[in-house]
Amino acid sequence: MLFDWFVLPFTLGLAYLLVVVSVKFYCWIKALPYSEKQKLKKAIFTTKSLISFKEIVMESLLHRKIFKVNPLLGYMHMSLAFGWLLLILLGNLESRVFNHGEMGPPYVPIFFRFFNPNPTAFAFHHQFSFIMDLVLVFVLSGVALAYYKRLNSNTLGLKRITKHIPADMLALTALWFIFPLRLLAESFTSGSLGGGSFLTANLGNVLNSFLPSEILYYPFWWAYSVSLGLFFVALPYSRYMHIPTEMLLIFLKNAGIEEQNSHSGFTEVELNACSRCGICIDTCQLSKAAGINNVQSVYQLRDIRYDTQDLNRSLNCLMCGRCDTTCPVGIDIAGIRQIKRNESAPGLAENYTYIKPQPVQHADVIYFAGCMTHLTPSIKKAMVNIFKNSDINFWFMDEQGSLCCGRPQLLAGKNQEAKILMQKNKMAIEQSQAKALVTNCPICYKMFHEEYKLDIPVYHHSQYFAGLLDNNLLELNHLNTSAVYHDPCELGRGSKVYKEPRQVLNSIVALNQPNDDGEKALCCGGSLGNVSISSEQRTLVTKQACDTLLQNQPEILVTGCPLCKKTFQKVSDTPVLDLAELVNNSLISRKQKPKPLKKLEKIDQVLNSLVPNQTADLE
Repeated sequence: MLFDWFVLPFTLGLAYLLVVVSVKFYCWIKALPYSEKQKLKKAIFTTKSLISFKEIVMESLLHRKIFKVNPLLGYMHMSLAFGWLLLILLGNLESRVFNHGEMGPPYVPIFFRFFNPNPTAFAFHHQFSFIMDLVLVFVLSGVALAYYKRLNSNTLGLKRITKHIPADMLALTALWFIFPLRLLAESFTSGSLGGGSFLTANLGNVLNSFLPSEILYYPFWWAYSVSLGLFFVALPYSRYMHIPTEMLLIFLKNAGIEEQNSHSGFTEVELNACSRCGICIDTCQLSKAAGINNVQSVYQLRDIRYDTQDLNRSLNCLMCGRCDTTCPVGIDIAGIRQIKRNESAPGLAENYTYIKPQPVQHADVIYFAGCMTHLTPSIKKAMVNIFKNSDINFWFMDEQGSLCCGRPQLLAGKNQEAKILMQKNKMAIEQSQAKALVTNCPICYKMFHEEYKLDIPVYHHSQYFAGLLDNNLLELNHLNTSAVYHDPCELGRGSKVYKEPRQVLNSIVALNQPNDDGEKALCCGGSLGNVSISSEQRTLVTKQACDTLLQNQPEILVTGCPLCKKTFQKVSDTPVLDLAELVNNSLISRKQKPKPLKKLEKIDQVLNSLVPNQTADLE
């Protein structure tokens, strides 16, 4: 058997890595709720596994999502991940062909050039040597970009990069040395004993012209092995644990497993799948606008993983979801933040026993304005007028004041208080026997749609207006004006409602497209999710978002959220309107009405035309 003592650091490090990762994976899967484990079990021998394998290739090896952020950054990650895999696979193939299919120890393909420096009896040694040198160039180009990124991250699309802990630095240093040491080890071997191809042979000849290759090649094989061993040992405790964990995360997500309301095995998988690439830092508006650089998601996830959590990191967040959409691993960052808030929130502080049951009306449609809409009365007046003009039999559920939908309590981690509010609201909704619930507040919409588990569909007013237009129950004038639309966080990224607001707006105004649109839309800064930020810092976030929206100088700024409207109005010289107000302003009175449909037929016609949470790619 081929053996040399220098292979021990690599072999022991690899063995240690496999044991630690296997134990961690076992513990995480074991810690999943029973229902989630059943999902995973059922998904293993289905097409979901094939989908997972494809996604692993596209994201874990080729880094498709990072390419979209910046091509150079994507290439750097791809060359290291995919290139290293190619070296391993081709090295194993070369070793097998050379040994006529015989399997040797796992270290032989890694150190093939040491044990077989000049395999002249090997029929394909020239071809393999060339390909292996070519792949090594591919990997080394990624290493060079990684070096350069530490000096000038802007070139690779990152204004800021993450700060490393000691385990990260050890693993990073070892990784930076692995491939240059392999190059030197193979080149010195070629200079002393022959072999190699266009890269290692030529470099070996150059080095041999002024250095004693016959003496140096052996120490460099030792150095190469030690760097591999150190990287493997440090990997489970560093950011590079994301390499194996991201693959597990992909399998779990495709099996239908997702973040729950409490810390679970899936949470641990997501925490360890974070590569700390730093993309979320530049995405965060607190960093870009308010100069807050220590609360971003990368630091939140890191601190939770190492149990050094600072509560301020959980509370000082807009919960806007921008980091979730840009995370190349697809981690549910907002969900993990919410879990930490739930854990840190005090026990039940209010049971709302003083609130008496409200009178209930029977209607086809319930209109729920929400707390923020009551602070912007022009919006609820517009909504009422639109309902009346469209002959909709509706009940203004919170016209005389009512209960909050419960989402602010949830965002603060006060789940018990939220459940009490939800129970009281749900009882009234069910007693009304309505066929649909409409709200103009994205915060309320997300809550009713996702948390209440109602038996009737829930619509944001933009969806409902679109249905009324499709059924000729709403007639609008096209105004000779330009407008820009702001996607509220809870409606856009939070609920994937992008198409319907634009459908309605395009029937009224000439719509401008801002630089940050759709999924990339900026938060207004007034988010109820941040309970830590100062008013001055909020204003900085709002001003930056407003300036971005108004770059093309539209005549109106339109949003689909009463909170966003109030927030933007504080800093904008351009008129700010809610979608309902703009619709109401362009409303054509239905004096010449066709023969009216029965109310039941009318509401069914509208409801059948709508698809809740309909999504569409933005042109």
